[in-house]
Amino acid sequence: MAIDTIPETDQRRALPFDKLGVIIAALAVYGAFLAPFATFRANRIVQGETRAILEALPPLLGYGLLSVLFAGAAIALLKTPAAVRMAAAVAVLLALALLIGTAADHLMPADNAYARISPASGFWILIFAFALLIADALTRLAPGPGIRLLFLAAVLALIGAMLVTGRWDGLSILKEYASRADTFWAEAGRHLTLALGSLAAAAVVGLPLGILCHRVDRLRNAVLSVLNAIQTIPSIALFGILIGPLGWIAAHVPGAMAIGVRGIGFAPAFVALFLYSLLPMVANTVVGLAGVPRAANDAARGIGMTDRQRLVAIELPLAFPVILAGIRIVLVQNIGLATIAALIGGGGFGVFVFQGIGQTAMDLVLLGAAPTVLLAFVAAIVLDCLIEMIAADRGRSQAP
Repeated sequence: MAIDTIPETDQRRALPFDKLGVIIAALAVYGAFLAPFATFRANRIVQGETRAILEALPPLLGYGLLSVLFAGAAIALLKTPAAVRMAAAVAVLLALALLIGTAADHLMPADNAYARISPASGFWILIFAFALLIADALTRLAPGPGIRLLFLAAVLALIGAMLVTGRWDGLSILKEYASRADTFWAEAGRHLTLALGSLAAAAVVGLPLGILCHRVDRLRNAVLSVLNAIQTIPSIALFGILIGPLGWIAAHVPGAMAIGVRGIGFAPAFVALFLYSLLPMVANTVVGLAGVPRAANDAARGIGMTDRQRLVAIELPLAFPVILAGIRIVLVQNIGLATIAALIGGGGFGVFVFQGIGQTAMDLVLLGAAPTVLLAFVAAIVLDCLIEMIAADRGRSQAP
């Protein structure tokens, strides 16, 4: 008996579903209908009471949000054009951003300064699902780095507008910020100083060391082995290891304490981040220089360039995209690791994270974690786009 087979084209017509869209739609349904949208707490540390979308919002807005979520999930589920998927994801995320502030105002009792309203798991699941849809749409559209930077600027402008207009003032994270505004910006400065300062120090030391390792094979193996060993030490352990030597230096070296060298505080955190930064900086410099075409060096020698002239005019410019990729790794890594510095008095956003853990105040934890994640995210996108721009410009300049 002959068995009929369905042609592959007919199978595709019969199943007009996007594979990733199935996951996004499932997450959207769970976040919208099964998980809570907001959490109400009588004060900042007690266990909260969760509220679904229709409980957290006025009825008209609640049903409106569910309709927008349903439409967005349907567009994600079906095989729709990338531009449509992008527009749907942006619309859903904008609705969520606006209405979480409305939920805070709606749930807040009148004349109550102690109650706290915060986004619950359903809100975060929905944010993740439609952020994933945006990432999928961007991958399909393949926009250039300039367009991606404009998109990032629009997202940051939206967040800034929400904050400036007070749309989110009813949320507990903003209430935590309101009582710590001066401290927040002081710790933000320390966090950036740790991340950027250690990056600058690593660049000053790591680039010449990488050049030297590229030229001397025996030195390369020894240096990279030591830096690999440092990289395997857990961050908290490295902070602890540095307390003793830096404390001895502060006690016995004249003027050390005057410039901030101490066993605890900023100095050990800075040194630890500097040490962690050296491996990506040195390794990427070595790899970038090793990738310079031999023909370029031969041509430079042929016109009489010295070793130094070749390094400055030929090798470093050609290796720069790879070196910049190392800088990207270091910056994103240091933004995250600087949070741990608070454990030894180094300051930074980790101050709020560990205070919040100690007080079981999760919104205070979020006050430290959210800007850290945002900074790392922005740094990664900006440097990725810069690397692409440089590579594209180099490709155009080398084209016949």
